[in-house]
Amino acid sequence: MHRLMRFPSSVKHDPAIEIWMNEHSGELGTIAQYWFEVMRNCGDDVRELLHDGQPTACVADAAFAYVDAFKAHVNVGFFGGAELDDPNGLLEGTGKFMRHVKLRPESEVDATALLKLINTAYTDMKERLNCISGIARS
Repeated sequence: MHRLMRFPSSVKHDPAIEIWMNEHSGELGTIAQYWFEVMRNCGDDVRELLHDGQPTACVADAAFAYVDAFKAHVNVGFFGGAELDDPNGLLEGTGKFMRHVKLRPESEVDATALLKLINTAYTDMKERLNCISGIARS
């Protein structure tokens, strides 16, 4: 089980993320904004912050996903990505915990599979937090 990245400073809508989005215009910015909006819409308990210069989505204060724009691609990353079921083989990376999906404007992504990864990461984090809460109440 991966460690939780906790960010007590996460908020419902972080103005720093809007600034980040405005600074990342063009095709890559549009891609990053779209997928971050998907993360924001996972549930009423989603909070966000700019962490290490990346728009980061949390369940309450526990990070589950992020976006980042580079020169030629956008990463949609997952804090517990190494443990996510990825039947379509979208995830890249070799870290102990994190994985990401690279999105390039000239390449189509399986949007249904990426949406499922985002929703799975969100649901997984909710379940982890519920387990922690249950243990704390015991």
